[in-house]
Amino acid sequence: MSRKKNFFAGPSVLPMEVLQELQAQLLDYNDNGLSMIEASHRGQPFEDMYNECLSLVKELLKIPDNYAVFFLGGGASLQFSMIPMNFLRPGSVADYIKSGSWANKAVSDAKKVGDVNIYYDGSVNNYTSLPDVATVKPSSNSSYMYLCSNETIGGIEWQEWPDTKDVPLIADISSDLLSRPIPVEKFAMLYGGVQKNLGPAGATLIILREDMLEKQNKNLTAYLDYAQHVKSGGLYNTPPVFSIWGVKLVLEWIKKNGGAHGMAKRATLKSNLIYDVIDGSGGYFKSPVDPAYRSKMNIVFRLETEELEQKFLAETKAAGMVGLKGHRSVGGLRASLYNALPIDDVQALADVMKEFQRVNG
Repeated sequence: MSRKKNFFAGPSVLPMEVLQELQAQLLDYNDNGLSMIEASHRGQPFEDMYNECLSLVKELLKIPDNYAVFFLGGGASLQFSMIPMNFLRPGSVADYIKSGSWANKAVSDAKKVGDVNIYYDGSVNNYTSLPDVATVKPSSNSSYMYLCSNETIGGIEWQEWPDTKDVPLIADISSDLLSRPIPVEKFAMLYGGVQKNLGPAGATLIILREDMLEKQNKNLTAYLDYAQHVKSGGLYNTPPVFSIWGVKLVLEWIKKNGGAHGMAKRATLKSNLIYDVIDGSGGYFKSPVDPAYRSKMNIVFRLETEELEQKFLAETKAAGMVGLKGHRSVGGLRASLYNALPIDDVQALADVMKEFQRVNG
């Protein structure tokens, strides 16, 4: 089989050795006589795998002991509602930084729960920049401050983190999860859908500082209550078993390849290959994003006309590349360079870009 060069924004490319391991173990997991995806989540095979997975998450992200770590279903989008339902106190506000499509969706859901203060609205610059972290100060009556660490659609990424003092800082890290080290202790909560950098779609990783449970709304139904999930170790109901199993294997691959620091080096190398072509094209390829906040995970760019963009997409398709069309809401072009994408595939894209300009420029 000829593997495609996969630049989709998610579900995204997985390491070949992970796919091979899933294939090899699918029918009979570790000689247990049944597949992991048909094993009881109360049984030993799953419990062992699950505990190994959580241990790897804690090790690779260097998570302090006062944080709970577990997985939920519902995708990262479920957290847009759960966060304000649990933590937005009556009589207070939640500060949100509107940096693009995903932060905007979180704002929309939070407004249906309580009072939201838009601390920063990126619409004034068409979501191409972010506030200086040194200037970010939450409201005096803030329950929490919320940001999205990397916007997949707009190609914009926080490079540093604001210091919110005593106000809890919450971040959606779906699309740059474990692509770099992150100071977990600066955050009250981190969460992310795993289908970008960590595994098959279906699970959302939750990292929650346990003192947040003292501040939460106590009148929630069970599944929407973080305390219920912390109490049950993430096993209140049947978890997304296949996705978690895939995550465990990807985490082993990440550890073998240098951990978060190793992934950061890969991300810098791969993204520089494409940004160097864009910046060296004399304006033929255009990146709308403020260079100080360019994403290493999702590179968005344009050509002079949509006709040229369609021709470029046709040529990349002929070269075995998929997923380079920009999100339907903004158009243009986008290359997602998640952890498992081989460096050679990114070099191949850079070469196609340069040849396309030579022939069509």
